[in-house]
Amino acid sequence: MLFRWRGAETEYCLSAIPMGGYVKMMGEENPLEGGGTPTYDPAKAFALKPLWARFLIVFAGPGMNLVLAVVIFAAVLATLGRPVWPATVGRVTPDSPSAAAGLQTGDTVVAANGRPIKYWEDLDHALGTSAGRPLELRVRRDGTERTVTVTPRLRTAPDPIFREPRETWDVGAGPQLIPQISSVSPGSPAERAGIKAGDVVISVDGQPVYTPEDLVEAIRTRPGQSFPITLERDGRTLTVTVTPDAVKEKGADGQERQVGRIQAGIATKTVRFEPYNPVTAVGYGVTKTWDMTVLTTKGLWKLVSRQIDSSNIGGPIQIATEAGRQARDGMASLALFTAIISVNLAVLNLLPVPMLDGGHLFFFVIEAVLGRPLSLRKREVAQQVGFVLLMLLMVYALYNDLVRLDAFKFFR
Repeated sequence: MLFRWRGAETEYCLSAIPMGGYVKMMGEENPLEGGGTPTYDPAKAFALKPLWARFLIVFAGPGMNLVLAVVIFAAVLATLGRPVWPATVGRVTPDSPSAAAGLQTGDTVVAANGRPIKYWEDLDHALGTSAGRPLELRVRRDGTERTVTVTPRLRTAPDPIFREPRETWDVGAGPQLIPQISSVSPGSPAERAGIKAGDVVISVDGQPVYTPEDLVEAIRTRPGQSFPITLERDGRTLTVTVTPDAVKEKGADGQERQVGRIQAGIATKTVRFEPYNPVTAVGYGVTKTWDMTVLTTKGLWKLVSRQIDSSNIGGPIQIATEAGRQARDGMASLALFTAIISVNLAVLNLLPVPMLDGGHLFFFVIEAVLGRPLSLRKREVAQQVGFVLLMLLMVYALYNDLVRLDAFKFFR
């Protein structure tokens, strides 16, 4: 501890290693830790508060992490805005409703069933609410407009994060989203091929790619195979040859299969941003925080159930590295990254593990069911077990961070 200071009723301290913190409630001080025997009003002691009050007090910590995420998401959406793309057709899948209707790459959709289409998200909304009914699209091509009719079909496709199957209404056409390399891991197939962060991917093995999903799928279906990737870097075009690692992945059906990975982050090159008004931004901030909470919870479950390899667990070094990369991309990227980390902290803190807020909340639930708290001895044992589990997790996360940095190369 570097120093401490006391306010009217609260004591604050600053530690030399800011790797986390804790809160000690009034009435739980220990004179052996220094500072003499504290004096306080017993009526304000945490342990004497009603159960519901103690529950809300403990929940306030992770709850404020979620509030911070809402504030950051809302602020970014209200000032910078959300990324949007023109409703210009990129890929058209053969034998799809779009192909049958005559849609072509480069067509711009200007209206759907008489309603103006400004961005591709407007067209996605029209498709999502169509329920399979035919859509009359007004399309601009080579300076002239024409009308085509497409009938969406229900398609099952893997989501881009966890590869879980999901049903969507689809016409077999996608936007021009311009896939871009956002990061490259040291020693990865991408780095060995000469791929760099910021490269825009134009084609894979001679075939154009119009979305990050196209690029991911092209890589996944070529495990261990060498193939050319055409990139755009600093205004010039170049072609590199990459050989993805062949890794085993468990699918939604529980079967393991080999897929290709180049260990590079793949994002979408942003064309422009469209800000929301402040009230709408707050609503979307709440929605975004909820979606991120669900995503984080699902990711934790997949780690525990071994559907995701534990090597994906990261620690403070990875967080610092990623924060530095986001800072180089701009304050907006760093702010969004901070919001995501805040949501992750909230979810982790709410896990029913002793030593965490979620562990305390779990004890309160047990107290509510039994009508009395668990014995002091049982709580002490649980705290010790929780401490050991957290230390093991921290050590493993730090080990993964060092492996990513290839810190053990001197021992090989």
